[in-house]
Amino acid sequence: MFKTSLIIAGSLLLSTTSISQAEVISIADPRFEVANSAEGVTRPTRGMSMANVEQKFGEAEQTSSAVGEPPITRWEYPDFVVYFEHNTVIHSVVPH
Repeated sequence: MFKTSLIIAGSLLLSTTSISQAEVISIADPRFEVANSAEGVTRPTRGMSMANVEQKFGEAEQTSSAVGEPPITRWEYPDFVVYFEHNTVIHSVVPH
């Protein structure tokens, strides 16, 4: 009996000492953001559309046809390369 009471008391103590925590995440509208890399190169950010990228950075010097499923397209600019899934930026990089 004492053992059972001790287990119940311990369980109640543990359940009352746990603290609920919530993390607040702020997400800006990526269609209009531009990232600055460590190299100081301004480039498109995740979520921008092809139209937004072309409007903000102009026509790419070179483009690749879509490859794979989902289709991935690459646009090359003088200072960075942009990768799209369908027509949305998934990554932009500054080549070494």
